[in-house]
Amino acid sequence: MFLYTFRLSIMKTFFLLLFFLITFALKPEGINGVEQVIGAILDCDTRVGKEERVAMDIAIQDFNMEQNQTFIKLRSKCSQQKPLQAALAARHLISKNKVQLILGPRSWEETSTVAEASEHYDVPILSFADSSPPWAPERWPFLVQAVASTYTQMKAVANIIQSWGWHRANVIYEDTDSAANGISPYLYGALQEVDVQISNLLPLPSFADSSLLQKKLEELKTEQYRVFVVHTSLALATRIFGMAKEMKMMDKGYVWITTDSITSLVHSMNFSLVSSMQGVVGVRDSFLETGPDFRSFFSRFLQIFGRKYPEERHHEPGIFALQAYDAVRTVGLAWNQGEVNSGRQLLESILKTDFDGLSGKIQFTQQKLEPATRFQIINIIGKGYRELGFWTGKGFSSSIDDGVYNSSMESLGHVIWPGDPWCAPRGWDLPTIENPLRIGVPNGSLTNKFVEVDYDPSTNQYNFSGFSVDVFNETAKHLKYSLQYKFVPFEGNYTDLVKKVQSREFDAAVGDIAITSSRCEYVDFTYPYTESGLVMVVPILVSHSSTTWLFVKPFTRDMWLLTLFINVFNGFVVWSIERSYCSELKGPVLNQIGTLLWLAFATLFSLHAEKLHSNLSRMAMVVWLFVALIITQSYTASLTSMLTVQNLVPKVANIETIKSKNAMIGYSQKSFVEGYLEGPLGFKSNNIRSFATEDEYAKALRSGAIAAAFLEAPVAKLFVAKYCKSFTIAGPAYQVGGYGFAFPKGSLLLPEIDEALLNVLENGVLKDLEERLIKSEECVDIQSDNETASLSPNNFFVLFIFTGGTSTTALLIYYFRATDRFKNSMAQYKRIWIKIVMVLNKLGYRRNRLSTEVSDVADKNPWIAPNNLHSRSQV
Repeated sequence: MFLYTFRLSIMKTFFLLLFFLITFALKPEGINGVEQVIGAILDCDTRVGKEERVAMDIAIQDFNMEQNQTFIKLRSKCSQQKPLQAALAARHLISKNKVQLILGPRSWEETSTVAEASEHYDVPILSFADSSPPWAPERWPFLVQAVASTYTQMKAVANIIQSWGWHRANVIYEDTDSAANGISPYLYGALQEVDVQISNLLPLPSFADSSLLQKKLEELKTEQYRVFVVHTSLALATRIFGMAKEMKMMDKGYVWITTDSITSLVHSMNFSLVSSMQGVVGVRDSFLETGPDFRSFFSRFLQIFGRKYPEERHHEPGIFALQAYDAVRTVGLAWNQGEVNSGRQLLESILKTDFDGLSGKIQFTQQKLEPATRFQIINIIGKGYRELGFWTGKGFSSSIDDGVYNSSMESLGHVIWPGDPWCAPRGWDLPTIENPLRIGVPNGSLTNKFVEVDYDPSTNQYNFSGFSVDVFNETAKHLKYSLQYKFVPFEGNYTDLVKKVQSREFDAAVGDIAITSSRCEYVDFTYPYTESGLVMVVPILVSHSSTTWLFVKPFTRDMWLLTLFINVFNGFVVWSIERSYCSELKGPVLNQIGTLLWLAFATLFSLHAEKLHSNLSRMAMVVWLFVALIITQSYTASLTSMLTVQNLVPKVANIETIKSKNAMIGYSQKSFVEGYLEGPLGFKSNNIRSFATEDEYAKALRSGAIAAAFLEAPVAKLFVAKYCKSFTIAGPAYQVGGYGFAFPKGSLLLPEIDEALLNVLENGVLKDLEERLIKSEECVDIQSDNETASLSPNNFFVLFIFTGGTSTTALLIYYFRATDRFKNSMAQYKRIWIKIVMVLNKLGYRRNRLSTEVSDVADKNPWIAPNNLHSRSQV
């Protein structure tokens, strides 16, 4: 074994000596016979720094082997991720090693100190930091960003979030200038473009300990939203995902998305880190892994990296190695483009470079590399990762060459999410009993019919009621899940309440909150659940009535029906009694009906007593005529009063009348109406007064202190219902937003609340609540003296009983008398038959036959009693 190791070391030494001999043998003469030296500042202890160093060595070897005009040598220094040490390394490379250019470092903190340290040396700096302030080229003219900006990458992250329907995300980033420059404005702006809001922005120090990580992640865990974007170094990401796994934040329902700074190193991750990142979706720079140049670089990189860093388990190169290789090649090609005698000439030559490198297109604009146009989407599963597809500015595609793009990431196939769910997570968690939604409710509405907040001292709790609260409760019942929430009273105006929702002090706001453009800047509203509009309420003015059907109004409908019934009934009584005395009251049925109706209505205008033959009919008719006289006189008096009484109409017809008279108007001091009155409607500010309660409105309108009050349509309906005799709505309705529930911008609950609210509207529940609301407001106005009400049966109850009872008594007496006459007629008929029987006996009939006939007669006429029949001998 020792002999084998010894031989292997001898062979390595031999090949290294051979490499240097060949290098120096093929060395061409540099400019003026002097070789060109470039410097590199690397983070030597990190995977990125190790890959960069190996890639630079390979690039220099390739360039020097191509028999170019320039021979490049590399001098490198380690910064250990410390800006001060990076600045000292830059000074040493420039002053001691006489480098013509510096490559790196990777972070913006180190890059800025290096640029500052080399400011007076005119040495170009090709930075590997993927983000820099827009003012950097003006501050340091020799600074060039040699890697693509993160802006396009952040657009890819935003499109991933959008394609799954998530509207809010938490962002975790390393508290460094480099990470901050990538988040703001790049990620923030990209998310805004697709209507995705950042719920929490969590900066973490590079060397955060476990207790701090646990505390910060606990805070995020209590939040409702479950989408996390991680933009940190690999070292910090290792600790974040390890802690998240312990806290069960890598379970079902969570979404984790990593950026290029983490995802591009997935090939180097150990099993422990991969196991804690199961289900993570990552975005990384895409590069072509084909072509002879890449294959040659790849095979040599594996050998050299494995030999130089045997402690690393994985030897494959990543995007950072390719970027370092292309940076060295860029410098070499710049020296070959022409005579370069100064740092400024070298800088200008670099900025003119244009070629296809291993990492992509190498072309500079305004001292920055052109942004990348394609990124790869991967999914970390099992012991490694799966390549899902690609994203470009055109959308998602499963292949680079197919040219088919889709706006949704779902086109890339099934994604394994944390916890291995088969469907995409919702992206947010439902409120729990322990952590319900906090919903702000205004305490002090213009009318307690919409919102009423009562404090119960016995239970030390608030009770919430009103139309707005009822609508929200019904909406929550129509959700597909049980929503946990609690109402919290709020003292203050409605705009302040909306701002509290924006600042997340409340999760939502419920009440008579009008939807306005200014409030929409802070929150998102649901669909309006009330009628929208601003209306004008004015006092009622009276005018003469000219209603076409006014002649029927003196009596109520019941009064007309009862009068008709009594009239016809009395006519029937007279007809029944008089028909036995007058032949004119007999005949065909139609004639009898006509005669009955004529008797019923003719008696209203004349007595016709001389034509009545029975005292009973005269008695019924006299009483009815007395009652009819009173009813007709009452009808005449009521109709006369209605013809002279005044009708209710608005005192002010439109706002032009108010403006022409320079009259005062009023509005609710808790409403948004003031700005609308002064703006679109054009009222003067000194002509506008605010009021706090309905009673103040009513008092001011009655006294003439204000000519009109401008109220939101729902409030105006209740106000007019309460003061139904004094005020009315006049003029057109001015279109403004109705009442809605307020939620934070991008709330994931809002779409589902809107759907449930539409269900409440469509199934009639909202209509029932509105009708109940209007009916609950009773009119408090007393009927005015000049308003005449219609007469009802209650006004003539005794008279109707009197005439009805008299006519009924007359009819009953007539009936009993008729029955007695009928009985007398039957007795007379009986006596006639007895006489006939006696005559027949005298004519000689036999007794038995006589008895038979008599029996027959008795059978047919039961009223003939057998005791009344005597034998012939008796006769």
